Amino acid sequence: MLKGTGVSDGIGIGKVLVIEECSLEYTPKKVTDTKSETERLNGAVEIFCQNTQKQADALKISAGEADAEIMLGHISIVKDPYLIGETEKLINDGNCAEAAFENICDMFINIFSSADDELTKQRAADIRDVKAGVMKILLGIEEVNISDAPKDTILAVKELTPSMVAEINRENIAGIITETGGMTSHSAILARILEIPAVMGIPDLLNAVKNGDTVIIDGSNGEVLNYPDNAQLEHYNAKREQLMREKKALESFRGKATISADGEIYQLVCNIGDPDDAAQAVEFDGEGAGLFRTEFLFMNKTSLPTEEEQFKAYKKAALILKGKPLVIRTLDIGGDKDIPYMRLKKEANPFMGFRAIRYCLKNRDIFKTQLRAVLRASSFGNISVMFPLVTCIEELREGKALVEEVKSELKSSGTDFDENIKVGIMVETASAAVIADILAKEADFFSIGTNDLTGYTMSCDRGNSDVSYLYSVLQPSVLRMIKHIIKCARDNNIPVGMCGEAAADPMMIPLLISYGLTEFSVSPPSVLKVRKCISSWTKQKADEVAEKAAALDTEQSVHDYLKTVI
Repeated sequence: MLKGTGVSDGIGIGKVLVIEECSLEYTPKKVTDTKSETERLNGAVEIFCQNTQKQADALKISAGEADAEIMLGHISIVKDPYLIGETEKLINDGNCAEAAFENICDMFINIFSSADDELTKQRAADIRDVKAGVMKILLGIEEVNISDAPKDTILAVKELTPSMVAEINRENIAGIITETGGMTSHSAILARILEIPAVMGIPDLLNAVKNGDTVIIDGSNGEVLNYPDNAQLEHYNAKREQLMREKKALESFRGKATISADGEIYQLVCNIGDPDDAAQAVEFDGEGAGLFRTEFLFMNKTSLPTEEEQFKAYKKAALILKGKPLVIRTLDIGGDKDIPYMRLKKEANPFMGFRAIRYCLKNRDIFKTQLRAVLRASSFGNISVMFPLVTCIEELREGKALVEEVKSELKSSGTDFDENIKVGIMVETASAAVIADILAKEADFFSIGTNDLTGYTMSCDRGNSDVSYLYSVLQPSVLRMIKHIIKCARDNNIPVGMCGEAAADPMMIPLLISYGLTEFSVSPPSVLKVRKCISSWTKQKADEVAEKAAALDTEQSVHDYLKTVI
């Protein structure tokens, strides 16, 4: 059995078709006719845009207009004035089009690849896709035609790109397996939209399977069975039919409110990483966006985004959501998010260093520019602002004072904004959790970031295999933190949500209902599953589960118990 990350639910059974990566090797050469070389580059870019537009048009039919935006985003990348301008500069210095374009693309890829979070790494994957597409045109390499794959094909590829997915005939592709990629990659999102089971991040995959192999993939558990026997085939065929029945049943929750079995109403919103993701939230029936990560605006560039660029992005998301709530988290850089042009100091322990709200409060021009953009956009939708990594009341007060300062400046200039905009905080540090009662008196809302809260509470790095066994939201200490945070918010009559991965975990949902959480913010594909799960619990039943879980003293015992109740 091969193991990876299940990124698109379902069972896929079929024969492997390996898509080999074609070589993009070339011999760099110096050019003297720079005008002709620039024209060759521009011609390749134009062909790439035409091809990509056709792929986007095909995706509109197979997946929907919102999802075609992923391909249109590739056109925006390749037409970016800075990218083209810098490439043309290198050509004018005597480099051939291939070397110039590759050099600039690689610069962007290296910037985004340095981050640990998947959403940022996705930018690198998109640019790699664009780079490969243009380079193939420059080198005269023909694309592999995936649309000709026969029925019951399992695609096996090192890295699945959105341009590959756009060529898929979903009637013929039974599943997708890859060596790289993760849950938040655009390819994974498209696979979920097309309802194709997929497992990504399988080490050494292309050495483990070959063309014509029969395999079974379980997109829910991230497992791939090669050379299955008849008993396994029969078992997974039955499981596939059961999953299809369950998926059909989920559709009955589309368009409905999120209500528990005893009638309690919850808000079920989505985590998004850019304005186009807001369309994903709508497509998957989210009730708004509980976390808009704004780092992409800064990481997608080689210089600071202007106020106008930020305003347009926030306004676009607000308009897509049409009055549904949009919580915009202010710039959260540092830690695993390095932006070279911002010249962050190298730190021995960046996760506990100069990052997030700490950086913003020391760089007020950057912070105020973002706050002006958010406030201007607030007149176009239901926008709130949220500060990340707050550890003490002084940071909240200082941030709120800057919001008031920007409001005053906008009033003086006659600029429209929501004067009653809510200002909340991410509660993701042990310090903030301990003084949640103090913070709740001055914050308009809380959003619990369980990913960082778990790491900081347990003093462990989930990326470090030697201590990753400690990294679990089900640790008794973490559960006590979460319960305390929610109680403090409820005692002070402010909304309290959760935007970490735990918000979509079926084992956590009864605990969160018992503790009094009011908002669940999850990835768009998780919306209907979470809504269904919430609908099966009453407060009394959830309280009984939470009481028993609280009496347990180890993570393993909590995990084992909760497994029995879901």
